[in-house]
Amino acid sequence: MRLFNVMNKIQKILIIRFSSIGDIVLTTPLLRAIKKERPEIEIHFLVKREFYPVVEYNPNIDKVHKYRGDLRDTIESLHAEKFDFIVDLQNNIRSHKIKRRLGVKSAKVNKLNIKKWLYVNFKINKLPDRHIVDRYFETLSTLGVKNDFKGLEVFSEPNADKIFEKLEGFEKKNYVVVATGAAHYTKQVPSKILIEILNKVNKPVIFTGGSGDIPKAKKIIKKLTCPTFNACGLCSIGQTSEIVKYSKVVITPDTGVMHIAAAHYRPTVSVWGNTVPAFGMYPYMPQNQSLYYIAEVNNLKCRPCSKIGYKKCPKKHFNCMKNQDIDKIVDKIERFWQLE
Repeated sequence: MRLFNVMNKIQKILIIRFSSIGDIVLTTPLLRAIKKERPEIEIHFLVKREFYPVVEYNPNIDKVHKYRGDLRDTIESLHAEKFDFIVDLQNNIRSHKIKRRLGVKSAKVNKLNIKKWLYVNFKINKLPDRHIVDRYFETLSTLGVKNDFKGLEVFSEPNADKIFEKLEGFEKKNYVVVATGAAHYTKQVPSKILIEILNKVNKPVIFTGGSGDIPKAKKIIKKLTCPTFNACGLCSIGQTSEIVKYSKVVITPDTGVMHIAAAHYRPTVSVWGNTVPAFGMYPYMPQNQSLYYIAEVNNLKCRPCSKIGYKKCPKKHFNCMKNQDIDKIVDKIERFWQLE
């Protein structure tokens, strides 16, 4: 009862989620719900500087604080805001230090680390069948906010759609988007597999990714017979979002583009390597779950080998990606292509 009374008096709240693109996008249903149910609350968001563009234009956030690597300066600037409550969606050592120093009431997401550890190390799956978005809402259950099940949101910078001026010959809703890379090698779809898939599908393809993905995209493009555009390193996060928004189908590993695609309800083939959907980070499309397909190699004794990823396969065979069923993936892409 005491906590409930405190929650009713909240006027200013800090939400902590440092990274990364997909994880931040996954917070958007909660932000929207807080503003809808408690519009009087001023919402502040703490994020790493490099991921600031993900939240910069979100109308449900009143102020964004950029973490630049100096925890002491960050705490000093946050302390001046005099928050009533902190929602810790990062739940790590750094966020714990911030909460301790600010000294206000808080709630933290249950990251289920022990259960994930059991699954990774002993292949004992005790994880609940709940998406991370649902766990975010559980974190704030005492605030009285409820999920509207409208899904994720991405807010691009003004004029982000001008990226299409560079995409000569590519018509909206008439191309496949490929997320070329991922933060960890063991999440990435191998070039050989992408080449085989894309040549069988034979549709126009736009490759998205950072500057580090340019060589991989170039290598793949050389082996393709379909029209292609290498957008790696050319786009802001918002421009990438626009390209995804107007795609026909998205092919992506377990990475940020997957969640951007879900935010736009784009038909998505999600290809999983060393991580597993059971961790709760699969595409979140509550209004139409038939718009995504999970491609994964089941019954591997070594999978999952990590809750994040590695620079190389610990077992040196990388069967979680190399043994993907190419024909099933192609069939699903072609079925998605026929939609609308």
